[in-house]
Amino acid sequence: MEMELKRINKYLSEVGYCSRRAADKLIEAGRVTINGVVPEMGTKVSSNDVVAVDGEPVIYTEKEFVYLAFNKPIGIVCTTDTRVEKDNIIDYINYPKRIFPIGRLDKPSEGLILLTDDGDIVNKILRASNNHEKEYIVTVDKPISQTFIERMSNGVPILDRVTKKCKVKKLGTYEFKIILTQGLNRQIRRMCEYLTYEVETLKRVRIMNIKLDMPVGKYRDITKEEMKELQTLIGDSTKTFSPAHPSRRRE
Repeated sequence: MEMELKRINKYLSEVGYCSRRAADKLIEAGRVTINGVVPEMGTKVSSNDVVAVDGEPVIYTEKEFVYLAFNKPIGIVCTTDTRVEKDNIIDYINYPKRIFPIGRLDKPSEGLILLTDDGDIVNKILRASNNHEKEYIVTVDKPISQTFIERMSNGVPILDRVTKKCKVKKLGTYEFKIILTQGLNRQIRRMCEYLTYEVETLKRVRIMNIKLDMPVGKYRDITKEEMKELQTLIGDSTKTFSPAHPSRRRE
């Protein structure tokens, strides 16, 4: 039975090769071919076409997807390009299947990041901005004032915009909790810097309904119950989302 026509980036996403944004990068770099020919962006393919990346055919098959929750250590880079970064997340986990991270977490940060081989869910999660809460525990270099908490909560100007209002709670003299629905480049660090504070440690402890509950450097499968709730949270995602540049999806 012939598969419906799909855009090449969606094809690579649904087969679990990479996310759509990563696929776009591969296409732009000329690393993807369709029937031996380098395609234009947006070209559609069917099951009769031979799609290859770096000359290796990518086979479209029905599959059971992998969904992992990983406690990223400090110093590990959230990239799938194992040729560029030595301390990359893919080599560190060394999972037996090709997987890729959903979003990013800065090299000096630690904590929860999700990985999968389901490219379609990446787009749904990144589109679900209203329900895409990410919770962090942060320590800074000097005592936290009430003014700091209020200004962080109400938004500060970084990267030519004012950050969205968010939930911030003081946990100790130097420690606070922050819940974001945004993913700007180094957002928390930039927000603190604007208010003359410097981040000393930053740990992500929750993404939507998935909580950090494993030791540093370890991963676990996301449970069926967690996946069911996650699908509900991302269920209202629209198709009008215009993905931000990947570099702006880091905290």
